[in-house]
Amino acid sequence: MLKEERMDFIINQLKSNPSVKLGKLSEALHVSEYTIRRDIESLAKNGLVTKVRGGAIPHSPSAHSFKERIHVSENEKLIIAQKALQLIKPGSTILLDGGTTTYTLAGLLDMPLTVITNNIPIAALLAGRINMEVIITGGRILPDSLVAVGSYAIKLLEQLHVDICFVGICSLHHQIGVSSIDYFECEMKRAMVSCSDKIVALTGHDKIGTAETYKICAIDTLDAIVTEIDARNEIFEPYRQRNIQIL
Repeated sequence: MLKEERMDFIINQLKSNPSVKLGKLSEALHVSEYTIRRDIESLAKNGLVTKVRGGAIPHSPSAHSFKERIHVSENEKLIIAQKALQLIKPGSTILLDGGTTTYTLAGLLDMPLTVITNNIPIAALLAGRINMEVIITGGRILPDSLVAVGSYAIKLLEQLHVDICFVGICSLHHQIGVSSIDYFECEMKRAMVSCSDKIVALTGHDKIGTAETYKICAIDTLDAIVTEIDARNEIFEPYRQRNIQIL
């Protein structure tokens, strides 16, 4: 079997499985584990999989600009936002990072709150609402994600104490942790996590079991994971074992 055929086989296996192992791929393709390891390294270099010890796991579903993502899976994001809303108490101070799911959550807010965000559309959406104080971090605005990043924004976050941080997730894996495709956004998310009492991950279920290059935090840092599917689904078992609340 040609190298390209083996690589296609590996990618197709990851479409229906949360991970692939060197040993099983070696048996299925009748080649050595060394050959499979080199194939996985090639796929990882091209951004098609994430290499892990003993095999590979998928990348997060492809990301687009904020303006494009806002119209993707709108019903699913609304379900996530409605679940997350249950965690917010009037008078709280909350952090909303720059994801489109957190934007959907912002649209549901209708109570006295202090809301801190680095996302320009969220700040514009909430500005002027009665009984709501809105604080934007400032910093350099990334054109695709429309979030503010950089040392100025991080210094502000270092001076804050927040009740709940709602983090839009790019990738989440029970062993690797929470990760992101963008270094500068990852820096901001780390700072948000560090100043918050409770960390809530908002994510579509298709991002669970995936990983990206830049690590935000260990999985045990999370207090809750909110998705659009039933909380009893078996994919959440590794997270329940870590006493993470599933909504």
